[in-house]
Formats: sequence, structure tokens, C-alpha cells
Amino acid sequence: MPSIPRQPRPGARRVDAPGAGTRGPRGGGLRRVAVSLIVALAGVVVLAAGAAGQQPAGAPTVLHTTVDGPITPVVADHLADAVARAEDGDRGALVVELDTPGGLDTSMRAIIQDFLDADVPVVVYVSPQGARAGSAGALITLSAHVAAMAPGTAIGASTPVDMEGGEVSDKIVNDAAAYAEAVAEARGRNTEVAVDMVRDGRSLPVAEALSLDVVDVTAPTLDDLLDEIDGTTVDVGPDERPVTLATAGAAVEDYEMGLFRRIQQTLADPNLAFLFLSIGTLGLIYELASPGLGAGGVVGLTCILLALFSLSVLPVNAVGVLLLLLSAAMFVAELFAPGVGVAAAGGTVTLLLSGLFLFRDTPGLQVSMAVVLPVAIVVGGATVIAGRLVWRARRSRSSLTGPGLFVGRTATVRRAEGRPAQVFVEGAWWTARAAGGELVDGTTVEIVGVDGLTLVVEPSPRATAGTETPRTDAQ
Repeated sequence: MPSIPRQPRPGARRVDAPGAGTRGPRGGGLRRVAVSLIVALAGVVVLAAGAAGQQPAGAPTVLHTTVDGPITPVVADHLADAVARAEDGDRGALVVELDTPGGLDTSMRAIIQDFLDADVPVVVYVSPQGARAGSAGALITLSAHVAAMAPGTAIGASTPVDMEGGEVSDKIVNDAAAYAEAVAEARGRNTEVAVDMVRDGRSLPVAEALSLDVVDVTAPTLDDLLDEIDGTTVDVGPDERPVTLATAGAAVEDYEMGLFRRIQQTLADPNLAFLFLSIGTLGLIYELASPGLGAGGVVGLTCILLALFSLSVLPVNAVGVLLLLLSAAMFVAELFAPGVGVAAAGGTVTLLLSGLFLFRDTPGLQVSMAVVLPVAIVVGGATVIAGRLVWRARRSRSSLTGPGLFVGRTATVRRAEGRPAQVFVEGAWWTARAAGGELVDGTTVEIVGVDGLTLVVEPSPRATAGTETPRTDAQ
């Protein structure tokens, strides 16, 4: 129903004063601004309360890091720092997401010792799907307070191998098996399976590992894992202090390798080390072939320094080092005695052998023949080319030095009283004798040969203007 406008009463006077019918700035306007401010503040308080309800003060936090690759001293240092950071920050747990084919025994033992002595619960999570905790990674997983695996992952195959990848002595196997049994027993896990991983190279999928009490839980994601292990009680520290995990809904703080450590981990690759050694040797060879250029020396020294870092963190075999030095010596011999490339061929073969023997075969740290063979061939071929360049340079210099420097030059004969004939060539006085006949003072001659320190000359039809004039007369 439409509204009917209200009519003013008769005799009433309409006053259109400021603020009439509305609230002016001095009255209702100020109250409206105050109400708006109060409503805004109330909204802020409500939002803050909601946020506090989602993440209350003192809520648990979990430190999370990832290991994806072989176990090296770089990884060991990183995980040691992660444990210290979790302990100092009073984190609820340290979660290590692991995917490794294995690695160095010394680095593995350092990591396990840090995990066993940690004053914060350590959770090793073999993830993502398709990942593995192979060889050294299996024992690292067993050493955690909580061992977890994602679906589609595997664990095991911890049998030690020798530098050629074959079987090792029973003494080494027994030591590794005893160590695996001790680690599993310390965490209350299946010791028989741990021993089988070492002695028989046994590997388990996630379902079997869970049923045989090798791992504690399986979870598809990190959030699911934190929900699954919430409320679990573990013993931490040397005093085995019981701690109950409160990880459900915990804030996750990522702690990854810094740039420098990532570079170090990348360089801890035997294939890169062999490549750097080969390129560095080739650079120094070309520096010897063309001294004074500098580019070959700079590149060679840089590559060798990078290779030395790789060698410092990798298991190096002394036989491989000796073969590498022999290879470099044979390549240098090709420069000083270039021929049909016999020295370069020998250097190529020894370089190939050094690649095979330089590093002990460790799971995750093997040298690939797809790298060693082509690199050795390229370095050998480049050395042959360098030898040819040196040989040509020597031939070209021979025409500019020694006897070739004087033959064909003209000079003027000067004969001091009672002395043999002399000519002034290349800034010095030389004794001269005629190829046939007598030499006359002031005659222009052409040098046709050198006999020891005596120049053999014959009369020249060329003008004397082209001869070299001494600054002073012969005494």
C-alpha cells in the first residue's frame, strides 16, 4: 500500500535549518562516528580471538626438513644442525622426509648417533610415494623415535659392498649386521629383519614393513602423519625421558639446506668429480702447450679445486689416484714428444681405469661408464691435438731462432788490423769467413750458413743499404 505523505498542520512554519530532520556533525554525527569505531574495534577483537582460537599461544610446532639424495657428510652436517635447531627452539618434533638410495657408512653412523642422542622426538618419514630408504637410509629410519612410510615406498637392502661393487669380507658384514641389530633394539623394532637387511640385502614394501614392526605408521601426506602420531609417547635423550607427541594441527616450520650446502651436496658426486678432474687436467695441458695465454690455466685450476672438494667428501681409492697421476704424466709426455699419439693413447687408457678405481662403489655414489668413457676419449683426442700444435709451433720458431735467424741476411764486412773478418748482425759482432775466396773490408755479403759461432758468407749482389749498421766501430 503506498504511503501517504504527511501534511503540515495549518499555521505551522517549516524551518529548513541545518541538521533539521538529520543528525548534524556536532550531535548525532559524532555519535555515529564513535559507533563505527566501536564496531570496527569489535570486529578486530573478534578476528583476533578467532585467530587465537585457530593457533593459540604456545601451540606445538614441528621442524621439517627433506633429504633427497645420497647420504654424504653434507647431509650429516645438515641433519645435525636440524636436530640442534629443534632442540633449541623447543619444537614438538623433528620430521625428516627421506628419499635416498644409500650413501657413506661414516655419514650414516654420524646421523644415527645424533638421532639416538636427540632431546627432541625425531620422526623419519620415507616419502613421497615411490621413494625409498635404501642401504644407509634404512638404518637411519630404524634409528628414529617414530619411523613412518608413505604408500608405495620401500626400505632395506643394506648389505655392504666393496669398491668394485662385489661382496665384502664376513668381518665387515658381521660388523654392519651387529650395528643394525643394535639400532633396531634401541628403538624396539624387529631386530631379525634389521639383520636380514644387512646379511641378505632384504628389502620390504611399506605393508610388510608395517606388519613386521620395522616401521610404526604409514601415512600418505605429512599432515596425515602428524595426525596419526599425535599422542604417541617416545623416550628421548640419553636419559630416555618420556615425551608425548602433540602434533595434530601443529604448525610446520621448514628447515632446508642453504645455498652453499646445496652446492656442496651437488658437488659430492663422483661423476662430477671425475669430470672436473679431466677438464682440469686438459686445461693445464693446453696451458703448457701455449704458455702465457692464461685461460687454460684458470679453467684447469678452477676445475681441479672443485674436484678436490668432491674428493674430500667421497670415498677415494689410492689406486685410482695413482692411475690419475700416471694419466696426467702421459698426457704431458705427449706434448714434449709428439709422435703418433702413443703417449696420449696410454693416458686415455689410464684415465679410463682411474675413473673405474678412483671411488669406492657406494650405493648412490657410483661412477657411470656413460660419463667415464666419453670423457676419457675426448681428453685423449684433445691431448693429441695439443701435441700437434706444440710441434708446429716449434717448427715455426726454428726458422726464427738459431741458424735460421741468420741465413739469408746481408751484412757489411769489417776487418780490423790483425783480426779476422767480422760482420754486425742482430745487434752483435760475429766472426765471418768466406764460403770461397777472400773477404774485403766494406764488402756487402750474404750469410749462407753457420759454423759454430762463425758465420759463413759469400758476396751479395744486394745493396748495402739493407745491411745492419753498428752503433760503434769494432775495436
